[in-house]
Amino acid sequence: MDQRVTVKDLYDYFGYRQITGNEDSLNREITVPDVNRPGLELVGYFSHFDKRRVIIMGDKEISFIATMSDEHQWQIFEHLTDDSPMILISRDHMCPGILKEIAIRKNFPIFTSYAPTTSLAIEIVSYLEEKITKSVSVHGELMSIYGIGVLIRAASGQGKSEIALELLKRGHILIADDRVDIARIHNRVMGQCPELLKDVLEIRGIGIINVVQMFGIASTAEKSQIDLVIDMIPWEEREEYKRLGNEENQLENFFGIDIKRITLPVRPGRSMAAIIESAVMNHILLQRGIDSPKDFEDRVYNYLLKQNQE
Repeated sequence: MDQRVTVKDLYDYFGYRQITGNEDSLNREITVPDVNRPGLELVGYFSHFDKRRVIIMGDKEISFIATMSDEHQWQIFEHLTDDSPMILISRDHMCPGILKEIAIRKNFPIFTSYAPTTSLAIEIVSYLEEKITKSVSVHGELMSIYGIGVLIRAASGQGKSEIALELLKRGHILIADDRVDIARIHNRVMGQCPELLKDVLEIRGIGIINVVQMFGIASTAEKSQIDLVIDMIPWEEREEYKRLGNEENQLENFFGIDIKRITLPVRPGRSMAAIIESAVMNHILLQRGIDSPKDFEDRVYNYLLKQNQE
């Protein structure tokens, strides 16, 4: 899913002080989650200038502009204000007079902020990445288990929601039931619940239940990083499943980021909630350098070595 972001969205969210441009100027669309600090552009080099980015001017840019001739300023600022969405000036510096004159003529939006340049760049990029980044919807449950974001997937009718209910009773947190919207934010894969399905769980035979009313306000969260994917599959008697857990790791790729994936066979009598909890705890131990399968292999090796020596 793509979301349209305009200069007005940025202006309303951060509350910058507007210097030039009317309401119509705020309708300019921002399509790239990045900013541009014009350095080479101020000396006239525009070969790799990305007009889609928000332009930020700080101490260095304003100081350099003061050394530029009026003729050079007219030429450069005409280029900068052609198709760029907006200009933001940090630390409440005064807008250069020629730039302001051109912006008024073109109805181009210029803003100022008291914040330093680096802070402005970070907050704008973070905001735009979250709003503009493409996302996909997947069928499954997203829960926070021991602080780990776990995406649980299975075929329809395999009891995902019932397992989520059992995990809620054990004190874990529901992010999304049935449908999860997934996007890459910075270098993390984030999942959240569609607004329509927020804070509810569908249990076949009961219907829709309100998780917040049943388990309390702390039982749900708006979004979570996805750290682990668990795929539940029907148990096959003839199939060989992991016994030691030292087999090659499975990975799931979302937007270029690999996430560990575990396949769990489901059959009557298995407590899937407890098994999923154990899988998550084992995942945490592996992150801390504690490898139970490797420790067991070493124990077996040392035992056999001792037997041979005797």
